[in-house]
Amino acid sequence: MKVADLFRLDGKVALVTGGGRGIGKFIAGGLAGAGADVVIASRKMKNLESAAAEIGKDSGRTVVPVPCDVGKEEDIRRLFETVKEKFGRIDILVNNAGATWGAPTLDFPLERWDQLFQVNVRGVWILTREVARLMKEKGGGSIINISSIMAFRGSEESLHPAVPYNSTKAAINALTMNLAVKLAPHRIRVNAIAPGFFKTDMMAYIETAGFEEQKQTMLESIPLGRAGDRGDMAGVAVFLASDAAAYVTGHVLVVDGGFLSK
Repeated sequence: MKVADLFRLDGKVALVTGGGRGIGKFIAGGLAGAGADVVIASRKMKNLESAAAEIGKDSGRTVVPVPCDVGKEEDIRRLFETVKEKFGRIDILVNNAGATWGAPTLDFPLERWDQLFQVNVRGVWILTREVARLMKEKGGGSIINISSIMAFRGSEESLHPAVPYNSTKAAINALTMNLAVKLAPHRIRVNAIAPGFFKTDMMAYIETAGFEEQKQTMLESIPLGRAGDRGDMAGVAVFLASDAAAYVTGHVLVVDGGFLSK
């Protein structure tokens, strides 16, 4: 087999939550570009339809948009049944959908704390459990959880006033390693990607007037001197989803331009 063939995903079906924009869209585009048919899910159908049309045109693959709020169990189950009914299998699951919410640490509302864990951890587990059952039936698969560099460090109040967020992503790292061990007998690999600063809609504000100092500070904190872009995330996701990573499981792959190493 040629090395390039290890990265192909022809005949595979991928489900990407939070796939309507940002990192999820980058990943969905990469998986489709490598040959997979893709289902993208998020709360806003308008974003999903636009992303599905763009990715489908670029890749020539089937890209199906399905609305889903991963904070709601009934939405998760409806999403799973929709994909199962249409394709009969899910070979790749990317748990990318997540939430954050800012407030002063000592005044952070408990209901918002619960909401972040509901979406970022509980929702991930519910969907993963359903998909893993199907993967077990079909002989295996690859699960990729999207963590964050914030799982490995504290963050200053002025830069990131969302105290539970780091903890939710640390929980995802632990869940990734635990499930990698527990699901290995079923030929299901479980890994995570921990992104640093990426050029997404959520980070677009830093390019606007008045944020020059924050942008400079961010760039100076990254040894490679730039934020991540589409290809930086797509390539990593394709690697973990494909046979190129057949012997990789339980790993949290940091993609941050060297930020955590500095």
